[in-house]
Amino acid sequence: MRCLALDIGGTKIAAALVENNQIQQRQQITTPQDDAANAMHQALATLVQQYVGQFDYVAVASTGIINNGILTALNPKNLGGLAEFPLQDSIARHTDKPIFLLNDVQAAACAEYQHMDPQEVPNFAFIVVSTGVGGGIILNGELQTGPNGVVGHIGHSLADPNGEMCGCGRRGCVEAVTAGRAIERDAQKWDKPCSPKEVFALFRENDEKATALVHRSAKAIANLVADLVICLDIQHVVIGGSVGLADGYLPLVQQYMQAMPHFYHCKLSTAKYAGDAGLIGAAYWGEIVLAKA
Repeated sequence: MRCLALDIGGTKIAAALVENNQIQQRQQITTPQDDAANAMHQALATLVQQYVGQFDYVAVASTGIINNGILTALNPKNLGGLAEFPLQDSIARHTDKPIFLLNDVQAAACAEYQHMDPQEVPNFAFIVVSTGVGGGIILNGELQTGPNGVVGHIGHSLADPNGEMCGCGRRGCVEAVTAGRAIERDAQKWDKPCSPKEVFALFRENDEKATALVHRSAKAIANLVADLVICLDIQHVVIGGSVGLADGYLPLVQQYMQAMPHFYHCKLSTAKYAGDAGLIGAAYWGEIVLAKA
């Protein structure tokens, strides 16, 4: 079956036809910022109409939380004028085909998991460490979304009760300790402020302050993985995102994992899909749901 896949992010919207993991007619536009809700309605209308007659269903991977067809977020300010946006209804105005909505990291988890054997790896997690931290969780071979769409928002589990305030309003979330935004926040306090990319460059040169920041992030992610293993019996974790895929980061996570008792260990690997993970994963998940219908 052929899918019209959309990947809605904070800065861009990607669209493509996806069939058997193959992407065709891919395009990308800027996510509306001014008069965001009305502009998003128009952008979705334009995209869907451009592919009319070429798809059997629509699958969307979006930033934020998808709750009963509504786009929202733990921190609605992150969505600007798109907070409480009726995503499902907006698309349904322009097609009578089935529509499936997922959080973008949940979709990426589907993309990464599809090549694994569910018998060998029934329980799996994908963690993205980028500007923020998110996750997708698969248990007994099935993606978990939950009635409110929040399953996998593991970046908002607790890392440090005395840590920095997170954008969600809770103090010391994993995201507030490990994410690119957290690294940048602390590196901006240096005599010579640095971006996350510059921090990692200095880390690879054994700079003391940069090394401390990167180690703090990797240690928190290792503890997050350990929590997933001991709570959900996860067998394999894939890590992606700009921070997660930075040179030298995964070995640090593995180093901290190895220092823990063996009950907390699982297989760790890096993400295979990059910019198209949302498109491929959403299409794959939609096809699974359709097959079960």
